[in-house]
Amino acid sequence: MKWHIKVALAGALAMLGGCTGQTPLAGSGTPPPSAAAFLLSPGDKVKIATFGEEKLSGDFEISPAGTISFPLIGEVKAAGLEADQLSKAIEAQLADGFLLEPRVSVQVANFRPVYVLGEVNKPGEYPYTQGLTIRGAVAKADGFTYRANEKRVFLKRAGEAGEQVYPMTADFPVLPGDTIRFGERYF
Repeated sequence: MKWHIKVALAGALAMLGGCTGQTPLAGSGTPPPSAAAFLLSPGDKVKIATFGEEKLSGDFEISPAGTISFPLIGEVKAAGLEADQLSKAIEAQLADGFLLEPRVSVQVANFRPVYVLGEVNKPGEYPYTQGLTIRGAVAKADGFTYRANEKRVFLKRAGEAGEQVYPMTADFPVLPGDTIRFGERYF
C-alpha cells in the first residue's frame, strides 16, 4: 500500500473517531481507585499508645519528610505505611534494646483534608471522614451549581502529578488529601 493511501486511511479513521462527540475518560472502563487500604502521608496525625508505657504514648503528626519523632527511638518512617504497619515498625525498634515485648497500637487521629473545587456552591477545603464518597463531598460543598457537569469528575490523588477523569458514580471513594474538581457542562 502506498504511503499516501495509508495517511488518508488513518485520517479518515481519526475523523470517524472524532465524530462521536465524546472524549474518552481517563478512568472509563476502569473502576474508581479503591479506598480499601489507607496509607499514611505527611500531614496526617496519629495517636500512638504503648501498653504500660504512658511516656511513650501520645499524638504525633507525620512531618513533611514522612516521619514521626518517637521517644527513645527517634525518627520513624510513617509515610506510605498503613497504621498496623507503623505499629509493627515501632514495636520492632522498641524491642531492639529498649522494652521487653512492647505492644503498640496506632490509630489515625486526623486525616488530611479534601478539596472540592469547580462547579459546586461552596468550593474549598473540607475535613475527611471515613467512608467519604464523591456525593458526600458534593454535599459538604453545598451541592452542584446549575452549570455543573454531573457526569464526570476530575480527581487528583495526594502525591500524584495530575488529574484523572472518571465517570461520576455515587459510591466513588474519596481519600484524604484528594482534590476533586467538577467541570462546567456545555449544554
